Amino acid sequence: MGIIKSCFVFTMGTAYGVYVAQNYNVPDVKKLTNTVLVIVEHIEKNYRKPKKDDVV
Repeated sequence: MGIIKSCFVFTMGTAYGVYVAQNYNVPDVKKLTNTVLVIVEHIEKNYRKPKKDDVV
């Protein structure tokens, strides 16, 4: 009984995901992730503590 319930839940979740992806403006997660990484790298470069060798 448990495997039938699991398969049903998985199938319904997949069907719901397909419906949402086709009928709503879902953001591109890969593009959003890349944008966030670029921003984080920029902040890290600008606000990083200087190394002891860099301090005069």
